[in-house]
Amino acid sequence: MSKTIYLFSISAHPQARQINPLSINFFKPEVDFTKYDNFIITSKQIAKILSFYETKRELLKPALCISKQSAKSYEAIGGTILALGKGYGDTLVEKIQEYKKSTKWLYLRAETIASDFAQICRNDGYDIDEVVLYESKCSKNLKDIRVQKSDILIFTSPSSVMCFLEHNNFLEGQKIVVIGKTTLKKIPKEMHAVLSKEKTIESCIQIAHTL
Repeated sequence: MSKTIYLFSISAHPQARQINPLSINFFKPEVDFTKYDNFIITSKQIAKILSFYETKRELLKPALCISKQSAKSYEAIGGTILALGKGYGDTLVEKIQEYKKSTKWLYLRAETIASDFAQICRNDGYDIDEVVLYESKCSKNLKDIRVQKSDILIFTSPSSVMCFLEHNNFLEGQKIVVIGKTTLKKIPKEMHAVLSKEKTIESCIQIAHTL
């Protein structure tokens, strides 16, 4: 039986049929970047949004990034990287705790977030402001997707799972690959999903070929 690898992600891969599950609306609020010592970045979308600002390169603060992908996108616009998390917001807490509590952080974020790490750190006395730079909504193109039981589904974010389930259902025995533990939590308990070894699309694709 033929099978298709579906990749529910804003990024594509040549070995999968990419379905962008999200429609992203960018904001451009007024931000005084000079007030802050460091940025916190948890999405590669942030670099795209920062490029909308007429911001001198020297005003791009060193950034604590959640993953290699978010770091790579920030470096591409001239930013420097302080450290990397392990792909989950909760792993940034210990990174922030390595700095003095007087350090002024700006968390550049989406409207909806999966982790309350910033509030956890504030409760511990760390100085973290937040600014919402974009919102994600489920894409209407998910209405037309009809997967087969033989197909393999790859999800790269919690929102990609939630948006899929707005218009579709998992089939009994469906093979599912997820990119991280936070995404895994959104898979219904009655379904089995394989967690990728690394938090990359390439790792998910490699696993999909073995299923």
